[in-house]
Amino acid sequence: MKKQLMICAAFSLLTACSGSKTTTAEADKFDYTVEQFADLQILRYRVPGFENLSLQQKELVYYLTEAALQGRDILFDQNGKYNLRIRRALEAIYKGYEGDKNTSDFKAMEVYLKRVWFSNGIHHHYGTEKFVPGFTPEFFRQAVLSVDASTLPLVEGQTAEQLCDELSPVIFDPAIMPKRVNQAAGEDLVLTSACNYYDGVTQKEAEDFYNAMKNPKDETPVSYGLNSRLVKENGKIQEKVWKVGGLYGPAIDKIVYWLKKAETVAENQEQKAVITKLIEYYETGDLKTFDDYAILWVKDLNSLVDFVNGFTESYGDPLGMKASWESLVNFKDLEATHRTEIISGNAQWFEDHSPVDKQFKKDEVKGVSAKVITAAILAGDLYPATAIGINLPNSNWIRSHHGSKSVTIGNITDAYNKAAHGNGFNEEFVYSDAELKLIDNYADLTGELHTDLHECLGHGSGKLLPGVDPDALKAYGSTIEEARADLFGLYYVADPKLVELGLTPNADAYKAEYYTYLMNGLMTQLVRIEPGNSVEEAHMRNRQLIARWVFEKGAADKVVEMVKKDGKTYVVVNDYEKLRELFGELLSEIQRIKSTGDYQAAHDIVENYAVKVDPTLHAEILERYKKLNLAPYKGFVNPKYEAVTDADGKITDVKVTYDEGYAEQMLRYSKDYSNLSSVNN
Repeated sequence: MKKQLMICAAFSLLTACSGSKTTTAEADKFDYTVEQFADLQILRYRVPGFENLSLQQKELVYYLTEAALQGRDILFDQNGKYNLRIRRALEAIYKGYEGDKNTSDFKAMEVYLKRVWFSNGIHHHYGTEKFVPGFTPEFFRQAVLSVDASTLPLVEGQTAEQLCDELSPVIFDPAIMPKRVNQAAGEDLVLTSACNYYDGVTQKEAEDFYNAMKNPKDETPVSYGLNSRLVKENGKIQEKVWKVGGLYGPAIDKIVYWLKKAETVAENQEQKAVITKLIEYYETGDLKTFDDYAILWVKDLNSLVDFVNGFTESYGDPLGMKASWESLVNFKDLEATHRTEIISGNAQWFEDHSPVDKQFKKDEVKGVSAKVITAAILAGDLYPATAIGINLPNSNWIRSHHGSKSVTIGNITDAYNKAAHGNGFNEEFVYSDAELKLIDNYADLTGELHTDLHECLGHGSGKLLPGVDPDALKAYGSTIEEARADLFGLYYVADPKLVELGLTPNADAYKAEYYTYLMNGLMTQLVRIEPGNSVEEAHMRNRQLIARWVFEKGAADKVVEMVKKDGKTYVVVNDYEKLRELFGELLSEIQRIKSTGDYQAAHDIVENYAVKVDPTLHAEILERYKKLNLAPYKGFVNPKYEAVTDADGKITDVKVTYDEGYAEQMLRYSKDYSNLSSVNN
C-alpha cells in the first residue's frame, strides 16, 4: 500500500536524481526511448555507479537479479487464471506464424501481445479494464491452428481447437472478466474482479473467513491472507499458500535457489540474516516468519545493496489483503541520499507539528530511514511500469514499533525526465507564463521533495487507535492511505521549515508543486481514463479526492478556479496560503478516518470526490492530449546483466548492457524464466 507512482508519466515534473553521475555528454549518447504503441511508451534506464561497486557487491546484485526474474510468471497468474495460457499462445503465434505478418490482424495481435506483456495479463495495468483486441476471433483461431501444436500451452489431452474454444471468449467477449479489480460500490468486489486471488468464494465469505481469524486484542497481528489464494473446494473454504511445495512452488523454488547464492556474498551479517529469514518464509509460508523478516529488513541500514522480493503490495486485491509478487534490486545513491536523511532526521518535528488531532499522532517516531536508490532491476509488479518511491513494510504495528524504510528511485525519475524533455505537455495545459516559470524554476525540486515527504514521513505518520482493525476501511483503505501520505507531503512542502533546513530555496518554491498537483488531480490525469469510465485506481482516486475536495471547500473564496481561455479549460490557483490550510484540514480528517477505522466516512469521501468524472471536461482533455502524440503510461526494459567467469566458473566481473529491445527482452524472459505451468491450481 505504500507506493508513490509517477504523477503523470506523460510529462516531466519530477526531478532527475540529484546524485546522478550522468554528464550531459553521457546523457546525450544514451537513448532513453525504446518504442511507443497503444497508450504506452517503453523507456530505458541507466544504472550509474554499478561499475564502482566491489566484485562482491556486483555478484550480490547479479544473484538478487536472477531471484527477481524467476518470479515473473507468478504475477501473470495472480492477475488472472488465463493470463499464462493467453500469453504463451500469443507468443507461439508471434514466433511461429508463417502467414502474412503485414496484415492488420497480425499487427493488431502484435500490439495486443505487447500490451499483455506490459500489464502482466489481459487487463490494463492501471485502469484494470480488459483490453479490446484489434484482431478478429477468426484470425486468432486460424493463427493458433497454423502453428506447431507443441509450442502451444495445451493441457494434457487438449487439442488446439479446444484451446481456441477456451481462450476466445476470455479474449473477445467484453462481458467475461471485464475488470481485473472492480471497486464499484454496492457490487460483490470478489465475484466481479478477474484477479486470481479467490476462487468460488463471495466477498462476504472472504471477509468472514479472515475476520474469524483476527483477535482484536492482538497488538502484533500478521497480515492475514497476504500470501495465499482463498478457494472453496467441496464446500469448504481454505487457503492455498504460495510457498515452496505449495501453490507457485516451482517458481518459488528458483527464487530460493538464487537467494541462497546471494546469502553467500551478503555484505554483512545483518543482510545475511535478512536473506536467511526470507528463505525461511518462502519455505514455510508462515506469516509470522514474514514479519520477522520484515523487522530484520527494516533494521539493516548499513548495506549498500538492498532489495525487495516477495508478496508485497495489495492494490491488485479488491479487498486490499492479498499481495502481488514483486522485486526490486537496488543500491544506495550516497550523494542524493543526503536530502532524505535531513527529512527523516527531523521526523519527530514533522509529526509534532502536523495539523491532525493530537490523539492520532505518534508520541515517538521510531526507525524512520530514507534514501535515494539506484534501481538495478525491476520485476513482478514493478515491471515494466514501476513506482518512483516505496515505503515498506506495510504492517502498521511493525512500522509503529520498528520503523520503516522509504526510498526514492533516482535513476527511474531521471529516465522519466530525460525522455519527456520538451514534449509540449506543460505548454498545452499550464495556464500562463507565470505558472510555467514557477514550474521551470522549481517543479523538479518540489516534486522530488513531495515524493520524499510522502514516502519518508507521510506513510509513517499517525497511528491507529487501540483496537482498530488495520483492514477496517476495506476496499477504501488504499485510497485513504495514499491520500494521507500525499496530504502530509503537500502540507509540509510549503512549510518554512524546509527553507530553514535548506531543502527549498525560498518561500515560493512550493507553489510549483501545488499548481502541478491540482492541475493533475482536477484535469490531466484524466488522460488515463477511457471515455465513460469512472476513476478506479487507488492513486488516481487519491489525487482526485484531494483536488476536488479543496476545489469545492475553497470555492466561496475562489482559492482554486477552473477557467476558460481561448476555449480551453485551465486551473488557476488564486490563494496558495489558503490552499495549504485546506490541505491541512483534509489531512486532519483523513487521519481521523484512518485512526478510528471510520468505514462510512471513508466510503462517503471517496465516492463523493474520487470516483466520478465530468464527461465534458474529460472529452476536452483527451482531445487536447491526443494532439501532442504522447503516451500517458510509461514503463521500462531492464538492463541485461552477464556474469563473467574464469576457467573454474568463478565470477570475476558482472557486465551490464542496455541495448535489448522490448519484444526481445520479453521473449527472453518467457524462455528463461517460465517456471509455472499454464494452469496453476
